[in-house]
Amino acid sequence: MTDAASNIAAADRSAIDAFLEGAWSRDGLADLTLIDYRGDLERCASWLAQHAQGLLRATRADLFDYLAARNRAGIGARTNARELTALRRFYADQVRRDAAFEDPTLLLDAPKLPRTLPKALAEREIERLLEAPDAGTPLGLRDRAMLELMYACGLRVSELVALPLAGLNLRSGVLRVTGKGGKERLVPIGETCTDWLDRYLREARPVLAKGRETPALFLSNRAAGMTRQMAWMIVKKHALTAGIAAKRISPHVLRHSFATHLLNHGADLRALQMLLGHSNLSTTQIYTAVAREGLKRLHSQHHPRA
Repeated sequence: MTDAASNIAAADRSAIDAFLEGAWSRDGLADLTLIDYRGDLERCASWLAQHAQGLLRATRADLFDYLAARNRAGIGARTNARELTALRRFYADQVRRDAAFEDPTLLLDAPKLPRTLPKALAEREIERLLEAPDAGTPLGLRDRAMLELMYACGLRVSELVALPLAGLNLRSGVLRVTGKGGKERLVPIGETCTDWLDRYLREARPVLAKGRETPALFLSNRAAGMTRQMAWMIVKKHALTAGIAAKRISPHVLRHSFATHLLNHGADLRALQMLLGHSNLSTTQIYTAVAREGLKRLHSQHHPRA
């Protein structure tokens, strides 16, 4: 139970628990998504317990007032949109359980979100980043193999740290990735990345494992699996070494760069959707805008009549 849950009515708390249990078992939502949903719902229920009649008895006006209060508190439109998504799913679940239940979110409009394009590094910046780790040490070799794999496969950081050793098939040159919602996909690795992974498995991983049987592909210096925070720190560290501004880099930037560079070199959008593990093509299509922006900059810089 979160701090926000302390003043929530028992019926509301029970409904939240039942919704999250169903979202996990029926829809296969990831643990991190469920944690976010719980926080969103308990925060709203706590506010409604003080200003209205709770979560299950909330009206459209109550939810509108809640989102307005969040907006006045400086909460951004993107966060409010995510909270409204959690509320919509919660109330849709109540309707599924009781057909007479009236969904108060039906006429609520989502906050308008600014259209933002994913950040992508230039190919020369990627090369500098990949070459930054000292591959002469076990940790440096691990970092080089890890960065190569993130860029070669467009992995989310959560997918990277969850990779089991058994999911890697160097002979076939493919990686089995478990993405959002527990969905699996096979992603080709590429020769360069395969070579670095092979070297990591032979020279570095046995040293880091210290004789222990650890299922994770990438290990810390304590013979344990990597964490998301460690992956972030590693990427930031080598970005600074490569001369890339810290504010421009994150593990997700490597995923964006992977997608953008594939499109720039003629990749099919449907194939890219499969490689990224996107459920909807519309999510993948944003990268076409990134590619177009890059082509516009190239044209303006080099065309004599741009």
